[in-house]
Amino acid sequence: MTTELALAAAAFCFAGALTPGPNNVMLLASGVNFGFARTVPHMVGVVAGYAFLILVIGMGLGQTVVDHPVAFEALRVAGAVYMVWLAWKIATTRGGPKDDGRGSPLTFFQAVAFQWVNVKGVLLGISGVAAFTRPSDFTVTFTVLLVLATLATLVSVLVWTSFGTGLRRLLADPRKARVFNVVMAVLLLASLYPMLVEVRS
Repeated sequence: MTTELALAAAAFCFAGALTPGPNNVMLLASGVNFGFARTVPHMVGVVAGYAFLILVIGMGLGQTVVDHPVAFEALRVAGAVYMVWLAWKIATTRGGPKDDGRGSPLTFFQAVAFQWVNVKGVLLGISGVAAFTRPSDFTVTFTVLLVLATLATLVSVLVWTSFGTGLRRLLADPRKARVFNVVMAVLLLASLYPMLVEVRS
């Protein structure tokens, strides 16, 4: 892989990972409601789940999805339904520093599973593999892309969870925490719109 291609792949991976999206909204909310330590399984699940998703896309799943629009439509519907449920879960969490124990952060396996219905992540994975791997040197170029995507995801989960954790003191009032959670739920639902439009276009 040339230096220019590697730099372009890095820019693509970090831009995709750090910009607002379903994973980042949920990690921000989890950081506020449950703190950094309790969000670690969620964070690790996002990193591991997305790395595994990229690996499977590189092994041929991405092309299969592209070649079968019905499969992509099923993924889109499943992702939308799951995200609506997650938005409801966030909106009804009584969290913040005075969490009453009624809510709980996503587990490792829930976070891993979410990567498979996260349309943004799937689209980024398919686009990245198509743009930054080369058939003549697939093993090397794909490995570099996988490492960059995993590193970018790791940085992203640390940044967004830390940001949420930093807001905990400002949201100590349960009423403010409830408003924050509703806003996060609305943003999570809003993140569906551009992805669904992109899929339809």
